Amino acid sequence: MLELELQRHWQELVTRLEDQFGQGLDLDAIIFLIGVQELGQGHRNFKKNEKLDLMHIAICRLLSQYGYYEFEGVDEEGWPHYKTLAKLPNLNPSQQSLLMKEAIIDYFRNMELAN
Repeated sequence: MLELELQRHWQELVTRLEDQFGQGLDLDAIIFLIGVQELGQGHRNFKKNEKLDLMHIAICRLLSQYGYYEFEGVDEEGWPHYKTLAKLPNLNPSQQSLLMKEAIIDYFRNMELAN
């Protein structure tokens, strides 16, 4: 996806999510929301370490679309686990941000196609 097109799709997605969840969503907040969605236990108060785990779940789920991770299953508490399939390339922060934005756009597109 070209960077300009990616930014347009990203802004459209952020606008839609802000309509649903409130203003001020940034990349980390959207990753957190995806983690909550993937956990599937609904909204509740999460401890600090659980919030980090949710972001990890989201990143694994997002990058599984590109073959970096594979879903292994859920533990006894219902938390998803992934295994690493491929080493992530060395990316600078800007490249990391673009990769995550593209993965998030693809995630929501796939969610819409599944419904």
